Amino acid sequence: MKTLILLVAGLFFHGAAWSHGQAAPVDDAMPDAQRIRFCERVRDFALQAFFDREKGRPMKVFEEDGSNGSRITNHIIRRVYEEPQISSPKKAEAFGRATCNEMMHTSAAATPAGQ
Repeated sequence: MKTLILLVAGLFFHGAAWSHGQAAPVDDAMPDAQRIRFCERVRDFALQAFFDREKGRPMKVFEEDGSNGSRITNHIIRRVYEEPQISSPKKAEAFGRATCNEMMHTSAAATPAGQ
């Protein structure tokens, strides 16, 4: 019985020690909270696009409605399909996150305040 308890405790602590930490929750009072959440979702779309590309599935893009969201997401999905350098899930996630952050800063600076 003592061995079983030690085994279960060891497995629990082993999993906790090796698990990947998730991003800290984003405070809604933080001015960049929406941008951070959006880029997390875009990162997930980049990862899905990578898996779709690897399995030979057709590209799934969003209908362009003039918003930054669909424009940025479609740009990233197209680049994941076009770039052979994006050769792993980690590279797809990193590319999606970095490109989204870069484009969100650019589009925020290009939009005049109050619009």
